[in-house]
Amino acid sequence: MVRTYALLAWAWTRAAMAYRASFALMIVLGVAVTATDVAVILVIFSHTTALGGFTRDEVLFLYGGAGLSFALCDMFVSSVDRVSQHIRAGTLDTMLVRPVGAWIQLATDRFAPTRAGRVVQAAVVLGYALSVLDVDVRRLWMVPVMVVTGVVIFAAIWTLGGAAQFFLTDAPEVANAFTYGGGQLTQYPLSVYGRDLARGVTYVLPLAFVNWQPALYVLDRDDPFGTPGFVRFLGPVAAAVLTLPAWLAWRQGLRHYRSTGS
Repeated sequence: MVRTYALLAWAWTRAAMAYRASFALMIVLGVAVTATDVAVILVIFSHTTALGGFTRDEVLFLYGGAGLSFALCDMFVSSVDRVSQHIRAGTLDTMLVRPVGAWIQLATDRFAPTRAGRVVQAAVVLGYALSVLDVDVRRLWMVPVMVVTGVVIFAAIWTLGGAAQFFLTDAPEVANAFTYGGGQLTQYPLSVYGRDLARGVTYVLPLAFVNWQPALYVLDRDDPFGTPGFVRFLGPVAAAVLTLPAWLAWRQGLRHYRSTGS
């Protein structure tokens, strides 16, 4: 499956690199657009020294962790939310008769390697934050776990959104509210949103495990909402639990599909 994904993604990458100047410009623009998010954080901290009890560098760490997970998933998975376009055009039928899973084909559809600029930008911010924060090196093992967990969680949400379109036909914005909206929400400490929302994104839709809970461990901070300490280690479990209904929903969506017009 990985090899098939790589081959399909490489085909789209070669097509994009046929126009070298445009390819480079799109990468630069991707960095510039996401850099505005960092600019907003810097502007906020030009007027205050803490946000929800967290310093500027700690917020940059949260931003970098969530941004890297989201950018990777946006680059490699987000095309799944275009399934409704393929249903209307009838091209999904073509995918279903190929000896490759429909999810893989949809995930690599119009693969955009130019989004790598966003990945680099988020990785640089995360690296900077780690370099200036006084973090115990024995806790750094959580950082790659945090990033991978975030990728899986966002991928599961995108898959759920794609599966919903088999029944709603044209509802990509429903998924976007949770994917792109979730990406924006996780850029800041959950302490700025309030207890009820924090509980919702911890125990219902586990966006808190994208960066908030693992970051509390890395930064050796107490949870301001009093969540038990062991919860910050449950990110992989939360990602696995969310992946199961996403997989089941996707399978059910394919079974429900009865060609164009269904």
